[in-house]
Amino acid sequence: MSSKMSAACIFCKIIKGEIPCFKLFESDKTLAFLDINPLSKGHALVIPKYHGEKLTDIPDDQLSEVLPIVKKLAAATGANDWNLLQNNGKLAHQEVGHVHFHMIPKPNDKEGLGIGWPMQKTDMDGLKKLSEEVKGKM
Repeated sequence: MSSKMSAACIFCKIIKGEIPCFKLFESDKTLAFLDINPLSKGHALVIPKYHGEKLTDIPDDQLSEVLPIVKKLAAATGANDWNLLQNNGKLAHQEVGHVHFHMIPKPNDKEGLGIGWPMQKTDMDGLKKLSEEVKGKM
């Protein structure tokens, strides 16, 4: 199990077994369980056991199972359409300060995740400049 945990974090308490969950998968690095406030049937959370608030706080080796587990969960629920959601920070709608990935089946227009997509006007020169800046930092 990961060595980094937070005593105050609800997800760390779930990992330690202090708070019950409907566990779907568990390994040394990863825990998957049903969301107790689901947007649709099969809505699940996949979390690294290593505590970190944002994705950039988690070591790469602690994330290695996340996408394969999300993929298996989606298949296990039988969802044809589904969203994978991971928020970073309060402004980005992160409610729990521990990295977590939502696998949310989208069975119809009313259930699952509803998304707005406020596109900005295309600025090709600005995009070119931004791409150069980001590439230079990777």
